[in-house]
Amino acid sequence: MITSVLVANRGEIACRIFRTCAEAGIRTVAVHSDPDADALHTRVADAAVRLPGAAPADTYLRADLVVKAAIASGADAVHPGYGFLSENAGFARAVLDAGLVWIGPPPSAIEAMASKTRAKELMGLAPLAEVTPADLPVLVKAAAGGGGRGMRIVRRMEDLTAALESARAEATSAFGDGEVFVEPYVEDGRHVEVQILADTHGTVWALGTRDCSLQRRHQKVIEEAPAPGLSDDLRARLHELAVRAARAVDYVGAGTVEFLVSGTKAHFLEMNTRLQVEHPVTEAVFGIDLVAEQIRIAEGAPLPDEPPPARGHAVEARLYAEDPSRDWAPQTGTLHRLSVPASVRLDTGYESGDDMGVHYDPMLAKVVAYAPTRAEAVRKLAGALEKATIHGPTTNRDLLLNSLRHKEFTTARMDTGFYDRHLPDLTGPAPDPLAPLAAALADATGRSRFGGFRNLPSAPQTKRYEMAGEEHEVHYRHTRDGLEADGVRVLHADAGRVVLEVDGVQRKFEVSRYGDQVHVGGVALKSLPRFPDPTAQHAPGSLLAHMPGTVVRIADGLGEGSAVEAGQPLLWLEAMKMEHKITAPVTGTLAALNAVPGQQVTVGSLLAVVEPT
Repeated sequence: MITSVLVANRGEIACRIFRTCAEAGIRTVAVHSDPDADALHTRVADAAVRLPGAAPADTYLRADLVVKAAIASGADAVHPGYGFLSENAGFARAVLDAGLVWIGPPPSAIEAMASKTRAKELMGLAPLAEVTPADLPVLVKAAAGGGGRGMRIVRRMEDLTAALESARAEATSAFGDGEVFVEPYVEDGRHVEVQILADTHGTVWALGTRDCSLQRRHQKVIEEAPAPGLSDDLRARLHELAVRAARAVDYVGAGTVEFLVSGTKAHFLEMNTRLQVEHPVTEAVFGIDLVAEQIRIAEGAPLPDEPPPARGHAVEARLYAEDPSRDWAPQTGTLHRLSVPASVRLDTGYESGDDMGVHYDPMLAKVVAYAPTRAEAVRKLAGALEKATIHGPTTNRDLLLNSLRHKEFTTARMDTGFYDRHLPDLTGPAPDPLAPLAAALADATGRSRFGGFRNLPSAPQTKRYEMAGEEHEVHYRHTRDGLEADGVRVLHADAGRVVLEVDGVQRKFEVSRYGDQVHVGGVALKSLPRFPDPTAQHAPGSLLAHMPGTVVRIADGLGEGSAVEAGQPLLWLEAMKMEHKITAPVTGTLAALNAVPGQQVTVGSLLAVVEPT
């Protein structure tokens, strides 16, 4: 029997595995980098071992250090979570060679499916050996790893060489393996996957389907189980192919077989030899704990001949600290408050007061709703997100809400091009126009009344806020009867709560302040100084870093004095596991280039200046 488990991972998945272990009476061990010394997964584990350094390559990707940590802590088993070393056959062998229990598939199975090219050959498929104009569009993919890293869509032959080079560079950085391949890109396809679970006695379960079509940068945003709208024949075919893939490599444990579905056809993508981020929706529908099953299988227990029946529907939304309206730029800072209604499941690696750093994935949490029907589950999840309290960095909460309520999604007609078509509409909700006024009134009542009402009429007070990238100015005045604002009746105002009446309707606002950041309900505002800072101006055409990160490369042949075209890539930043392209805002001349490869930049750093022609 397993008595102590080290999780070779961090954040949300480590906390989720620890929760199951605690329920089973199993001792837990965390590993942590220096930035994660006080992270939630480190705090909740029974024991923790430091991995010196900050970069993943120096810490969570060091198989030798993780195995030493397991031995030193007295753990008798290792669970890899997902990401990092979870699909590394060498790490699995090192764990087994150390006499520890590996809670995952055999190294041989990981190896067989680790390369997407080899996996396709195993399934009787093959990537494109040569690309012709007739093959377009195509998808360039990294042979190792996942999570959207090393993926590029190519629609023009002249873009193929640059896409291959870019994908190789990103794959090498992310996975230590620069192998890439090219396959046909299916337009308007749905990303559908099958969860499998296999024991050491020859039993393989196909635990239904999941739809993961809503993706940004080839990374999933909203997932659900079961995948809606599939015919019985297609669903049976997907189950059969998934089981065949598992049996082909003598698979053991939890894994996922992924497909791109177009019409009635299913195109095999890959097999992920690990637990998936979206596994909670399958758990909700089948009423099982997949991590608990992984542990039992690692202990040698057999699965029943048939899985439990599926019931109801579950939907999961990934809450990211990112700004979808600014090319999905990841955000950092203090997460002042995080809470969601108890009616949904919250899997997270953060608590109120924790910091979002620059080193790792920007996912804050996964929010999961379950109900008897799809429509009820979608409504439940949207309602919970709307009522959630999220104070701190900018998040994709509004995008998630708008996505869940979009007609294409509610009628289950979505595909992987959903955000390509609808992103501007989904990221541009009209913020509540009363939010700045509520913030100003809460601020006015939270400070001293000195300088407030006098017998003589006084000029209106003015406050300026930035909301959704735009500046808003509000006016109010102190009167004999309290605060007054044009066209709005103020029923109540204190530092934390404001009640306004507009056209006979009462509106209630909860207000929280953190320095110059103000949250009014679900609206985030930045308090601006009364007069703009004249020193904060930059020359026209200045390109500023919208996120902290590392300059990974500069466009070939680019230098000060170079002529550039509007939209031309100038340089690339890597931040929080994603690569971001910085392009010329206008056609003109590169007057300054302050960035160099390997340079660490902070928000607002001047990267380059393009003088318009």
